[in-house]
Amino acid sequence: MGSQDAPGGGGGAKLSLASVGFAGPGAGAGGGGYKELLVMALPKDDGLDGAKVAEVIGVRLPDVAGAVKTILGRREVREFASGALAGAMSKAILAPLETLRTRMVVGVGSRHIFGSFVEIIEQNGWQGLWAGNTINMLRIIPTQAVELGTFECVKRSMAEAQEKWKEDGYPKIQLGNLKIELPLHLLSPVAIAGAAAGIAGTLACHPLEVIKDRLTINREVYPTISLAFSKIYQTEGIGGLYSGLCPTLIGMVPYSTCYFFMYDTIKTSYCRLHKKSSLSRPELLVIGALSGLTASTISFPLEVARKRLMVGALKGKCPPNMLAALSEVIKEEGLLGLYRGWSASCLKVMPNSGITWMFYEAWKDILLADKDKQRA
Repeated sequence: MGSQDAPGGGGGAKLSLASVGFAGPGAGAGGGGYKELLVMALPKDDGLDGAKVAEVIGVRLPDVAGAVKTILGRREVREFASGALAGAMSKAILAPLETLRTRMVVGVGSRHIFGSFVEIIEQNGWQGLWAGNTINMLRIIPTQAVELGTFECVKRSMAEAQEKWKEDGYPKIQLGNLKIELPLHLLSPVAIAGAAAGIAGTLACHPLEVIKDRLTINREVYPTISLAFSKIYQTEGIGGLYSGLCPTLIGMVPYSTCYFFMYDTIKTSYCRLHKKSSLSRPELLVIGALSGLTASTISFPLEVARKRLMVGALKGKCPPNMLAALSEVIKEEGLLGLYRGWSASCLKVMPNSGITWMFYEAWKDILLADKDKQRA
């Protein structure tokens, strides 16, 4: 390192330089073609502009603002943001129905909606209807972002792949001298995207679902999110945070596939029938509610088993697996027990689904450019 006297009057301020090599295109073994003299320190009182000096010697500061703008400008990021905002708004409105549904599904308190409602008010006051809502909000924001964003991305990618396969031919399997063309044209991009959305959302956010249910069912044992996380981890290990994951994934695939397929199919058919390019908010609300009702009814027994596994430890008898949970319900309550809490679930699922899709489409209208929406 050398030092060089800075020009100027009596102070004789010094400029420290470091000889740092940057390999140029013609650099060889001898080290030719280097940019040198990267400014390491500048005096504060000599009037030199560090940014200009850096520009002269070829140093560029990273364009953070430009990078952020580029990321936020991506279609996928805006779709994920639309899903997160829609999920947060719907959950804030419908938290009491979620509390009622969870209590009835796992068998806590009254078997009737009104009776369960009265019990909550008597035991915990009005705020008891929002028990676990903080964790619910923390859970639903990333979950809806992942689910809705994944659905859009996979659906679009699958549709583009099928168009390419039509031109270039579908993938084939070689069995000896026989070539078998895979019938991938029979796959629905919407159904595949729906299944992928459910799986991705579940894997990403399942621990938050477990904590939310524990807070909802037993506030005395699990008074806060941090204590709930700590107690579950200490007593049950990492597996406790993923309790019920298997039935959740098994139940999520048919639910999510049906849910997204029904919404997209009804919406597309309705638009085609009425020759509309877009739907009003009330129309989106009804279509979303119908898709949620259908999907929930099909997969509800698996939802009952999933909830039993997730909160079974609280009652001192946790079934070892999904089949055992289903058998336990049938043995204790008969086949109708598989649909215990279905009415409360419908009261929660239908408005939740409708409101979520309504807000999601509204946020897409705001965040997505017209050219992006036309390609959706």
